[in-house]
Amino acid sequence: MLEKAPTDREMIGLIGRPLFDVWTGLTNLIESNYDMDRLWNSGGKRWIYEYKYRRGGKTLCTLYARENVFGFMIIFGKNERAKFELNRNDYSAEVQKVYDESRTYHDGKWMMFELTDTSLFPNMEKLLLIKRKPNKK
Repeated sequence: MLEKAPTDREMIGLIGRPLFDVWTGLTNLIESNYDMDRLWNSGGKRWIYEYKYRRGGKTLCTLYARENVFGFMIIFGKNERAKFELNRNDYSAEVQKVYDESRTYHDGKWMMFELTDTSLFPNMEKLLLIKRKPNKK
C-alpha cells in the first residue's frame, strides 16, 4: 500500500497529459458503474503505480502506470473465459489478440491492455460486465 496516492500533477508528469485524459476517462467509466474499494500500490518491477478496484476481496480490474504508458489489466477465471469465448466476435480484433496471447495461470487468464486512447472503452466495458454486473444506479 502506498503512503499516499499520486496527485493529478504527478500522474500527468509520469504518463503525460493525453494518457492522463484517457486514464481519467477510464476511471470515470468504472466509477460511474461500480462502487468499489480503490487501492493505490507500487507497481512492482514493471510499473510505478498500481490502482486496483476491489470489493469483498475480489478484484474487478487494475490500472498500471509508468513513464508514458498505462495499462488496464483484467483477469478471467474459467467461467469468465467461457463467456468471453462464446461472444468473442463481439470484441475488436485487438482485444481478441490480447486475449489469445495472454498467459493463463492457475488463477486465470491475465489480460493486459496498454491503452493509448478511448477507442477500446466499449470493449473494456463489456469485459468488466463479464467480470461483474454494475452495482451503481
